[in-house]
Amino acid sequence: MNRDEKCALLVKPDEAAQCYQYITREGGEWEFLNFAARKMHRSEIWEGNTGENEYGIILLGGNYRVVTDKGSWQTVNGRKDVFSGIAHSLYLPRHTRFELVAESGTLDLAYGWCETDRDFAPVFKRPEEVQIEIRGGDNATRQINDLLGPGFPCHRLVAVEVYTPSGNWSSFPAHKHDERRVDAQGNLLEARLEETYFYKIAKPQGYAMQRVYTSDGTLDEVAIARNNDVVLVPKGYHPVVAGHGYDVYYLNFLTGSDQSLANTPDPDHEWIFGTWKGTDPRIPMVSANMNGQ
Repeated sequence: MNRDEKCALLVKPDEAAQCYQYITREGGEWEFLNFAARKMHRSEIWEGNTGENEYGIILLGGNYRVVTDKGSWQTVNGRKDVFSGIAHSLYLPRHTRFELVAESGTLDLAYGWCETDRDFAPVFKRPEEVQIEIRGGDNATRQINDLLGPGFPCHRLVAVEVYTPSGNWSSFPAHKHDERRVDAQGNLLEARLEETYFYKIAKPQGYAMQRVYTSDGTLDEVAIARNNDVVLVPKGYHPVVAGHGYDVYYLNFLTGSDQSLANTPDPDHEWIFGTWKGTDPRIPMVSANMNGQ
């Protein structure tokens, strides 16, 4: 784990390593969430055991087949890269042995995992099964693909992928999810969640800017995120803006008190909801029809 010298919440990749991002919960200095990304070449094998953890494996680019002691699956229409379709998502419960084999020249994967004491069935979710949400408006329009979203049959993991066109704002108006709050009837108002933002930029020289801040000012960081960077969000509000000329993708993994995205908007900017006049015509940026082409 290679933290940036200027911004402690920014983790830089090791591009020479097969596992080019690897962030443990100890490294993140939080309770649950682990995250990694790896590249493999055709016929290379990744063998593992989920142990006491549940895993979410997200296909960024390429194709694979996987054999586990709970089932076998294969991608046949994997996307070339994250800007060329929608992800395949594989959920593996705890105590699962697996062998994943690369079936393309390059295979790019990201995965998050967290400890669990509950048992669920494995799930292989195909691109055509992914629900797309268009969120925001005007130059805050973005596309959210529900991979392991709220309601997914697992314990704690949540995963979504987000597309933000050049120059647009995302995760905005800013929100937080760092304390568990319920109303008088016990309905969840805000979950306590740890989160990673894993970035891909459509052009190699591009970047996004992400601010992570708390209302009391005890945390206020600005990260310049480039391709394959991770921004850690341990608490606070965390808006993003895509650099002009550079379409931005990020994959969010979250875990914590609830399998939920319940959050609280920054009250200073909450007025912006409902003021938009329209949506950006560049959205949606990707669809399942693009896969395998």
